[in-house]
Amino acid sequence: MFKVIKKADIVLFIVLVAASLAVSAAAFTGGDKGSLVEISVDGEIYGVYSLDKDQTIEIKQDKSINKITIKDGHVQMSDSTCRNQVCVDTGEISKTSQSIVCLPNRVMVEIIRGEAGFDAVSK
Repeated sequence: MFKVIKKADIVLFIVLVAASLAVSAAAFTGGDKGSLVEISVDGEIYGVYSLDKDQTIEIKQDKSINKITIKDGHVQMSDSTCRNQVCVDTGEISKTSQSIVCLPNRVMVEIIRGEAGFDAVSK
């Protein structure tokens, strides 16, 4: 028994591929240009820093160290004592939909909008 591919099947396939490409493109290019960097350590906010000011933040915990570099409106985990170095390999981020996470050292770097108004942290 042979199954025949109909025109409707081809159209459906093309629509599904186009929709998945659109969702993928939105995921990779989504997010607005952020203005602040929020750093959390072990779930607690460590500090909030401006993307406009070039600086290096060093977070020292027991036996671990993370260095976060803010330069030219981008932020990156420039150094870490974790084994896998995934956080360092993430590279630079600058949009609100992006973050860098160092799971072994429990450090998270996240771009936030920083608009005027109220900011809230909920637990």
